[in-house]
Amino acid sequence: MKPSNSSAWALGLGLSLCAMPGFQGAMASETNPVSNGNTLEEIIVVGARRGKADTKLEAGIEPVRVQAADSASLIALMPGGALINNGAVSGQVQFRGLTGARIDVTVDGQRFGSGGPNLMDPAMQYAPPTLLASLDVARSVGSVSKGPGLAGSVNARYKTVGFSNEATFVTSGDLTLIGRSADSSTAFGGILGTSNDQFRIHVLGSREEGDNLKFPDGEIANTFHDRQVLGGGAGVRTSDGHHSLSFDFRRHETGETGNPPFAMDIEYIEGDFARAAYEGEFDGFRINLDFGSVDIGHGMTNYLSRPAPVMMKQRRTIADGETRTASARLTKPLKGGELRLGVDYEQNDHNVLITNPNDPDFFLNSLPDITMERSGLFAEWYRDSDTGGVEIGLRMDHLSAESGVATVGPGVPMMPGMLAMAFSMQDRTWDDTTVDAVLQSWRDINDQVTLRGTLARKNRAPGYVERFAWLPTPASGGLADGNTYVGDLELKPETALIADFGADVRFSRLTARPTIFYRRIDDFIQGVPFDTTVGVVDSTVEMVSGMNGDPTPLRFENVDARLFGADLDFSWMASDRVQVDGGLSWVRGERRDIKDDLYRIAPLRGRLGLTYHAETWYVSGEGEIAAEQTHVSVTNSEAPTDGYAIVNLFAGWTISENLYLNAGVENLLDEAYEDHLAGYNRVAGSDVPLGARLPGGGINGFVRLQYIF
Repeated sequence: MKPSNSSAWALGLGLSLCAMPGFQGAMASETNPVSNGNTLEEIIVVGARRGKADTKLEAGIEPVRVQAADSASLIALMPGGALINNGAVSGQVQFRGLTGARIDVTVDGQRFGSGGPNLMDPAMQYAPPTLLASLDVARSVGSVSKGPGLAGSVNARYKTVGFSNEATFVTSGDLTLIGRSADSSTAFGGILGTSNDQFRIHVLGSREEGDNLKFPDGEIANTFHDRQVLGGGAGVRTSDGHHSLSFDFRRHETGETGNPPFAMDIEYIEGDFARAAYEGEFDGFRINLDFGSVDIGHGMTNYLSRPAPVMMKQRRTIADGETRTASARLTKPLKGGELRLGVDYEQNDHNVLITNPNDPDFFLNSLPDITMERSGLFAEWYRDSDTGGVEIGLRMDHLSAESGVATVGPGVPMMPGMLAMAFSMQDRTWDDTTVDAVLQSWRDINDQVTLRGTLARKNRAPGYVERFAWLPTPASGGLADGNTYVGDLELKPETALIADFGADVRFSRLTARPTIFYRRIDDFIQGVPFDTTVGVVDSTVEMVSGMNGDPTPLRFENVDARLFGADLDFSWMASDRVQVDGGLSWVRGERRDIKDDLYRIAPLRGRLGLTYHAETWYVSGEGEIAAEQTHVSVTNSEAPTDGYAIVNLFAGWTISENLYLNAGVENLLDEAYEDHLAGYNRVAGSDVPLGARLPGGGINGFVRLQYIF
């Protein structure tokens, strides 16, 4: 089977990359479906080249389209992908209408839980652009070996230094500097390491900061950011290359950072990531062992970064999340393909404490001492040939969750104390078993057309906020819709039946990749009115919620839903120097139990780019359009948005063998527009009115300089 070139250049990502020396060779190896183990998986290669003595240094020269510092924006360039913009470094990935925990997002293959209840630190926050090497994306469904999740999968890979082919140590590195005008931000990061054929070691780090984002009518308050990363890694392997050990550690620190769609801003996020791995080649099979540990501390306030409310309503929330993971996988040849057998384990611990900094007697343990565990096993068979292939997978997971006793301080009013007591008297344990199944197949009809299809059953367990939130607060796992929520101890896992079909079409100068998809989701977890007497405050939950400014709270409940749509990307080489790329995405999300639409679903969107390639430079123009979105959720009080069109320009220059420059202007005409997936402003004193949808950024000039040695 021939890999689809258009899949690798999703929506024109390659336009700003293909002028780089050494990049095309990297593309050919990275995007081969045989090596990926999933023909429906695409890899956005941010950049790769060969260093001295064939030491592979995965380095990055991405098309810098990231306003602020959010690498999740790169996903929005793919067909079916979109960005949920909840803050400068708090963007969530959406794929084909599904968001957040419904997508399996990992960093260097490591799974972990967010540090806080509002998902201010989704997984992509821990992959800063200056250190990002590539994004492995399965936009259909993730293979069962990747873990559970209703939608596709995303794995953000860090730059690293690999083993060389010589006994002599060779030093290599990468330094990257990025500057943007729309938020007056700067980012600097790099990696430095040395290796030979048996040992490797590297250190890496980045530093980023930016001010408020400008838009045509002023500034969006509380869109500043501050983040830094410091880490390193090492590896050792035997002289025959059959056995290797590796270890990586990173310290992430996010300082005061604004989050205007939320009731609070980030005071700090401190995360420690550690991972150890073993790979061994034996006679006829391969073994992989992986162990991970993540500890995240998270503080947020409603008074440090935004205008402070009266002292009695000032809040500081302290949260922490700990994740421990372990996995073992055996891979061996079977019947012309590859059999993968594995087990994995994941434990997430969470605790959330709400305080008033002016009153030590005011505190509420709103999500107390929660432990969630998952133990899984899977079997997967993959085969690829010159004319087609198949992947068949089966996974079973045993899930459990438990909450501690809710407590409140003596300075808290009586009614929240009553809710805490009622919660603590209930059975706060839960367990269940889920079964996932995936069938993916592809077949060459001729040299020009490959048909592909997927049938799957996938599951997602309820999150800890959805299950254990006894206190009505705006914490909603990142929904940021302005409602207050409570959980439900009786929630069932979500179960999706998935089908998608498409084709890869290849001619001498034209490639295209159209796909249609359908997802039927039973027990979809959605906010619904707390009771049947909406607007009548006749319960303790509604009274407490009214004290927090929302007399009509929602509770998480199992409902029925469906999502369906289509997406397309294409590339046409009009000549040896001129390339046209584009893409289109359309998705509808609906409730099946009542007449309503799902919340925060991207509208019809498209991109069209024109690029001229010279020997050492390129220039590219792009149009980006979005239709109006009138299919909005009444339950979530969602407002419709108008359509828009913006123009972007990009350019790149290979200055020397080791020095590369990218530059460009986004929103060239300084168009005023609203992205439907942006949240609503909750910060007073901004140039954006309270409660209004946050606008898109204004004209943004950027420059990126990278030195690889």
